[in-house]
Amino acid sequence: MDLVIGPLDLSSHVDEALAVQAVAFGLGPEEVAVRRHIVLRHMTCLGARALGATVGGRLVGFVYGMPNDRGHWWSTVVEPYLRAEGNEGWLDHSFVITELHVHPLHQNRGIGRHLITAITDSAAEPRSILSAIDTDSAARGLYHSLGYRDLARQVLFPSAPKPYAIMGAPLPLRRR
Repeated sequence: MDLVIGPLDLSSHVDEALAVQAVAFGLGPEEVAVRRHIVLRHMTCLGARALGATVGGRLVGFVYGMPNDRGHWWSTVVEPYLRAEGNEGWLDHSFVITELHVHPLHQNRGIGRHLITAITDSAAEPRSILSAIDTDSAARGLYHSLGYRDLARQVLFPSAPKPYAIMGAPLPLRRR
């Protein structure tokens, strides 16, 4: 496997990345169109960056994130849930993993682990936060193995059909 992981100009490769996310996350065309605008807006935020994983020159996974900003939509939604659990402080001095997706044909090969550790290793912030669907999934298993812990559960995002868990970990992330 000729896996290459490196910086990704996500604005230029947004359609490739969203094609991976659509397959990995089961998104329809309307949801992809909405997320395209969100990704392009996020990439204009101070400190936003992305990494891609390619096999044979084809994008098979990506991660992107940025330093958290309490004024961003995501923070305003999760803040009351975190406050209720005494974890509101996690919104400060944190690097947010906004999206992490690996094409299903390339999952369970360590690509997601490599992407998330590589992007957080270069973060100036002392910790990382993210949201994941609140189920016992492979993704949540990966996050727990990296040192993320649940900060709030059953978090409801507008228009999301399933509740999410907000997770946080000190940086650098735990290695095996």
